[in-house]
Parts: sequence; C-alpha cells; structure tokens
Amino acid sequence: MPTIAVVNQKGGAGKSTIAVHLARWLQRQKKAILFVDADGQRTSSIWLESLEEEIPFQVLQNPDELLDQLPRLAKAYEWLLVDGPATLSETTRALLLWADLALIPCQPAGVDLASASDTVRLVRQAQAIRGGLPKTALFLNKAIKGTKLKDEAFAVLQQVQDVEMLDTIIHQRQIITDSFGQGATVFDLTGTPAGTARRELDSLFKQAMEVLNG
Repeated sequence: MPTIAVVNQKGGAGKSTIAVHLARWLQRQKKAILFVDADGQRTSSIWLESLEEEIPFQVLQNPDELLDQLPRLAKAYEWLLVDGPATLSETTRALLLWADLALIPCQPAGVDLASASDTVRLVRQAQAIRGGLPKTALFLNKAIKGTKLKDEAFAVLQQVQDVEMLDTIIHQRQIITDSFGQGATVFDLTGTPAGTARRELDSLFKQAMEVLNG
C-alpha cells in the first residue's frame, strides 16, 4: 500500500502541518490510514492527540525500527503517512528507502531553497538505489501573496531536476497557523478563511496523488 513521507531538513517549513492536513484529507476520502511520527519534536503526534475525529498514529523515530516496522504496517493499512524529521538524518534516509512518494514543502526564502536542494540530493541517492523510487513532489509553502520573493522562489524551484514541481502554492494563512491550537485542521473548521485554505490544500493533495499514481 502507498507510503508517503513528508520530508525537509529545515525546521519551520510547515512539514508537520502539511502531513496532518494530508492525513485528514485522506481520511475524509474513507482511506484506512496510519500516521507515523518520525520527527523528534513530535509536533504532529501532539496535534493528532488533540483532534476530535481520531487519526490513528504511532511514534517511530529510530531508523532501524522504521525499516523493520514500515513493511509490516504497510500490510495492515491502506495508506501510511510519515512526518519525517527536520534534519537529513539516518531516519530520513530510512524513510526514503521505503516511501513511494516524498513530498517536500519549501518556504520562499534563500536558506529554505538551499535546504530543499539538499533534501532533493538525498532523494536522488535513494532513487539511484531503488531504481527511481521514491517519486518526488516539491511545492512552495507558506508563501505571501503578491510578493516578488514568491515568484522568484517558484521560478527557482521549477529548475530543480528529477522532481515534480507542483503548480499549487500554499499561502501563509492565519487559519492554518491557528488550527494546531484549536485541535483541528482546516478541513474541520467552518468559515471563509478555512474554506479558502481547504481549496488550496485540496488542489495540492490532488496534484500529489497524480505524481504518486503517474
């Protein structure tokens, strides 16, 4: 069954936020999902514990444990979704040696673009070992509308080779930032701001599925 790893070596890229929202999005489509928190900060598992509508999860942060457990878990669930650590550690390498899709969020800033390039380099190493897997999707996250920086960052990411650059951009929105504190995702919230954020995330995840299934 498909395994998706959300990875980026830089903290603050929005990795856990994307992973939790993707989990809820898949769950809303009646997918049997297990969320694996492989990030030492445990942001996603703390978030998942606060959700009113439960998403099953496990915390697995040791790379050997991940390589041992992921094959077994993949047989028990329709989908595995893994929130990787904010570092290019052995844990990240273990995830890329198993995942079907690596989803890489990147903020529109110079240091983040460099970090994304380092993550892509690690993905390429895994692809060389595995004969092309994992499939990889890169996208711009937490962008600010109407800024030159957003446009420049998008143009730079489009030049990254061997990965799919998703057209959908996720913009910086207070409703997304606040959803953690509310013990919810924007898919659980009402109102216009939540609806706008939902549409962006829905578009992003549909594009990611096209990469996975392509």
